[in-house]
Amino acid sequence: MAKATVNGDFRVVAMGGSAGSLEVILQAFRELTNTRIATVLVIHRKESLHSALPEMLNTKSHVTVKEAEEKERIMPAHVYIAPADYHLLIEPDGTFSLDYSEKVNFSRPSIDVTFECAAAVFGKKVIGVLLSGGNADGVAGLKAIKKAGGMCVVQNPKSALVSFMPQHAMNELEVDKTLGSGEIGAFLNSIQ
Repeated sequence: MAKATVNGDFRVVAMGGSAGSLEVILQAFRELTNTRIATVLVIHRKESLHSALPEMLNTKSHVTVKEAEEKERIMPAHVYIAPADYHLLIEPDGTFSLDYSEKVNFSRPSIDVTFECAAAVFGKKVIGVLLSGGNADGVAGLKAIKKAGGMCVVQNPKSALVSFMPQHAMNELEVDKTLGSGEIGAFLNSIQ
């Protein structure tokens, strides 16, 4: 089977997940080799439980993975992880801001917050990827990405450990792609 590519002038992949997404993320990042664009990852995590996540992903990946910092500029070929207990905002100048305002969908960091910022800043140049999870976080953000002309991708609910989040997205909007848990890394590599 020929390797399909995703063509477009994409600048950022905004990826979010919650319960059941960590294994999918680890697998995808082990396979990630093509990194011409930036990836911004929001995973619902507690500092005490996942404090080593950036280092763990960095050692398992062929790309630079780091926790996003206040006023840091988004650079191509990097993966940025939202810090635990902070919303990760993207400013119009392409830098990050950390925010400690109230939780959104019972979550901080909220996938919706980051996805909505990515849609506002990058418009049709963003790809939103929503993975396994047990609440509705990420669906409003995917809608914002879709409205801005970006691409919306969800993990196939049948392959998700917790199917609520991707299934809710599929019920609420027309997604561009549905991928199995083992297809996420290849998809990220296919972005041209």
